[in-house]
Amino acid sequence: MSSQTMSGTHHSSSGSASCMTATQEIELTARFAEQMAQLCMSQMYSDVTFIVDDVRLPAHRVILAARSAYFNALLYGGMKESQQNEIKLDVPLVAFKALLRYIYSGCMSLAQMKEEHILDTLGLANQYGFDDLENSISHYLRQVLSLGNVCAILDAARLYGLDSLSTVCHLFVDRNATDILKHETFYNLSLDSLICLLQRDSFFATEVNIFQAVFDWCRANTESLQNVDINSVVGKVRFSLMTVDELLTVVRPSGILDPDRLLDAIAEKISCTQLPYRGALWPEENVATAKFNSHTIIGEMRSALLDGDTVSYDLEKGYTRHSIGESGESHGIVVELGTVFIINHIKMLLWDRDNRSYNYYIEVSVNQRNWVRVVDNTKYVCRSWQQLFFPAQAVRYIRLVGTYNTMNKVFHVVALEAMFTESTVPVVEGILVPADNVATVECGAFVKEGVSRTRNVLLNRVVQNYDWDSGYTCHQIGTGVILVQLGQPYWISSLRLLMWDRDNRSYSFYIEASTDLKHWEMIADKRRELLQSWQHFSFTPMVIVYIRIVGTANTANEMFHCVHFECPSQDPDFINGERSKVTEERPPGDDGARPADALPADQQHSANERTAAAEADAND
Repeated sequence: MSSQTMSGTHHSSSGSASCMTATQEIELTARFAEQMAQLCMSQMYSDVTFIVDDVRLPAHRVILAARSAYFNALLYGGMKESQQNEIKLDVPLVAFKALLRYIYSGCMSLAQMKEEHILDTLGLANQYGFDDLENSISHYLRQVLSLGNVCAILDAARLYGLDSLSTVCHLFVDRNATDILKHETFYNLSLDSLICLLQRDSFFATEVNIFQAVFDWCRANTESLQNVDINSVVGKVRFSLMTVDELLTVVRPSGILDPDRLLDAIAEKISCTQLPYRGALWPEENVATAKFNSHTIIGEMRSALLDGDTVSYDLEKGYTRHSIGESGESHGIVVELGTVFIINHIKMLLWDRDNRSYNYYIEVSVNQRNWVRVVDNTKYVCRSWQQLFFPAQAVRYIRLVGTYNTMNKVFHVVALEAMFTESTVPVVEGILVPADNVATVECGAFVKEGVSRTRNVLLNRVVQNYDWDSGYTCHQIGTGVILVQLGQPYWISSLRLLMWDRDNRSYSFYIEASTDLKHWEMIADKRRELLQSWQHFSFTPMVIVYIRIVGTANTANEMFHCVHFECPSQDPDFINGERSKVTEERPPGDDGARPADALPADQQHSANERTAAAEADAND
């Protein structure tokens, strides 16, 4: 009977289960956290007591050790505290209570805490290794920065090595420098943080206001400066940026600067052409816009340059221009930014509705008297979009000067952007060293010579859709070439091309590079080999504007077909393999150039013709 009853019950349970959804996971974490929180600072099961500011705080060793490597070492690591039932701590009471509640519950209500207690808790989180809590508090503080708390938060961030929080604080201070200098909390700033601010080019305020605030800070912190050379603080002020009147009427009466240093500052201001200017910093934001009160002050059709329109331009409108003199001289196009900004990147669109190219240079200045040339492409033809990088510096005026146009005597610029960016490209001797493929239409490159059904199909990055009739660029072997012009000069050390490979044909070819269509350097010589499909090449880095691909043989017919070209090479295997190899040194005296008479006899004549034609084009 008992057996039958159990069997019946079993079947009944199975039947019920078939009508119900089984619960495979049980999650009652909220209830668990609530019950654990009830143990916080409770005598129940307590086995250790912390004494903070004479207040006894009961706790539980196993919970603390499980939540923190610091407490695990303190309570179970063989230290003297592991044998004590009462442990005295020299920490802020309110912050330690908040930390205990976090340890037991995983929660902390920062909005209900005073800022000073939040900063104390941040310090304890850093001290006891609660990284998640430290990051969460840092994130919260970034959201609540204000004139009244930024100095204290900056000090805390620097003290605890919180770089991301320090960066946000610095940016806030930079953009509110004038108001920060006047705020009472400025005088509570630590010496190290003050010096760090004064050294920043982006701490943008008038230097006389900076001096006055530093002078007042020194008077408010006389005790902390007893063992400090005051010149280590005052010396960070850039006196040469003040007017002579400010030096004589504000600095001199303060007595903080000796007469010789005062005279040195005046002399530097008068004689130095490049003073240590400060400027506003707006990372990753174009400051050459009406939003920042920037405008074009010299040039014809000025309004077009900064209007942001990079689409609606033609022969009649949509660009700013200036005439190019007989020897290339001109006042150029000048843009005045709304204030002095720190920039390291200029992006410029040259008029490109046809294949014309330009030579130009760019200068920057703070006062329109002393100019610094940051870009010099007077020796290289450029077209379409120009991506330009240079060392960060303070700039108020940008001067664009065209020196050559392959079509006429006018320099045309459609758009200009200026900014500070962290995403810089390496620059060697003023020329970019790209990692990404720059042989694209988007980068201003185009196919100058070569036959194809679709213009610039060689550079469209499509490597699948090609057949007998389309998807490639070609030339007749023995008479033509494929010639690619890049948008601007680049340091290039590798390239890759895809030759037409829908059957088993093979090709022979060579590749040359130039900056002026006159002087060519061989970078790949495959005239004595038969190759197919994808080909990769690396070579000694060189400045390149033009790439000439010359087919010399095809096992199927008299045409050379190329589907895709890129430089530098973007093939991952090639990047990880070939690029890591050390390029073999050339023999002494060998500059890599290959004269026409070094070619096979059947190609000497056509090579000479191409060279003569290129020189004629360049002269025209």
